[in-house]
Amino acid sequence: MYTKTKILIVEDEMIIAANISLQLTTLGYEVTGIIPRGEEALVHIENHQPDILLLDINLKGKIDGIETALIMQKTFNIPIIYLTANADGTNFDKAKATNPYAFISKPFKKLDLERAIELTLNRVKSEKEKENIAGEKTYPFILSDSIFVRHLEKMVRVDIKDILYIEAERNYCRIYCKLKEYLLVMTLKDLDEKLPQKHFIRVHRSFIVNISQIDEVATSHIVIAKKAIPVSKTLKEELLNRLQTI
Repeated sequence: MYTKTKILIVEDEMIIAANISLQLTTLGYEVTGIIPRGEEALVHIENHQPDILLLDINLKGKIDGIETALIMQKTFNIPIIYLTANADGTNFDKAKATNPYAFISKPFKKLDLERAIELTLNRVKSEKEKENIAGEKTYPFILSDSIFVRHLEKMVRVDIKDILYIEAERNYCRIYCKLKEYLLVMTLKDLDEKLPQKHFIRVHRSFIVNISQIDEVATSHIVIAKKAIPVSKTLKEELLNRLQTI
């Protein structure tokens, strides 16, 4: 089944934003929203993660486009296409540090927008193919009571009972055990799909926990080995249901 590429427009000039939205819809893309402020965009991204972010550099409000990108990239790895009417050297250098996929200078033509998105999608496809090749070597082998993870060029067996929790680091996952840590080249979402559900549960966009290691459950977090781990409101009910059935 064909799925449309989802694009979020973060632009505070609403006439420009509406025109971009119309052009994207005409080109066959799905616009997930038109948002004028960076702080509002971060909330939207958390709830409706787009495939591409069209982001104006010079946003009004508490944070500009570059600051919005930096905050977003702590949790999500969404390709950025910057929109800018002021492509001076200082702004360009700051924006470059966020590794954008393209820059579009205002005013721009429909063809500029179309080509920037096509190049972005092509680059994303190429990066995913490379990740898949790397993933074949680094994905863990899952057994009923343990997993094998790559560590220092070896496959190391890690007992499930020794795993405390797993934290997302963009396209990587860090497994925290009682005595060691292991870094995997895979997303938290992919790992969540592979782990045995009877032992693990995702409690936050950035955390999976070993249910048997939970020491405390508070209003907005849980505690494992003295580490406070945030719990999303949407996932807390499932966690409580799982705890009641153990």
